[in-house]
Amino acid sequence: MAVLVIADVEGQTPEGYDGMLAQMAEPMRRAKGFISHLAGPNGDRWRVIEVWETKEDATKWFAEVVQPNLPPGVKPRRSLHEVHALVTK
Repeated sequence: MAVLVIADVEGQTPEGYDGMLAQMAEPMRRAKGFISHLAGPNGDRWRVIEVWETKEDATKWFAEVVQPNLPPGVKPRRSLHEVHALVTK
């Protein structure tokens, strides 16, 4: 079942996010279970929203790729939610 991942990231800047995305966009597109990614400012935080085919796929991606590349002091607060319906183009 697909999962929605919402991460609120204190201390992230647009420049920091853009740098990470430049390195991770292509590997993310090829990652097992990846469906979509979007991000933008949310008050004083940065919000990242992703959709993955399974919780396991999302968790593995974060643990193996994202977490080791986070700048010092940047700790996303993540929540995962099962998706009832997903419509794509």
